Amino acid sequence: MNLNPYERLANAIVLQAVTDYRNARKTLKIRPKDGDAMHTTKEVIAFFRSDYFKVLTSIDPELLISKLRKEFE
Repeated sequence: MNLNPYERLANAIVLQAVTDYRNARKTLKIRPKDGDAMHTTKEVIAFFRSDYFKVLTSIDPELLISKLRKEFE
């Protein structure tokens, strides 16, 4: 797959958001009232549902959110 620099950047932004969400959820498993982790999860979910996310990728945001949440059930 030969992506142009803009596609690589868009993918990197989305992957970083996924990583941030996972790290925050791992923190919440250990410290359920961690304010920073709660804020990060809310912020990332809002990003996934944003118009900017739709510009970056064709991934269905609700499907992505659902799959990420299932990782922590």
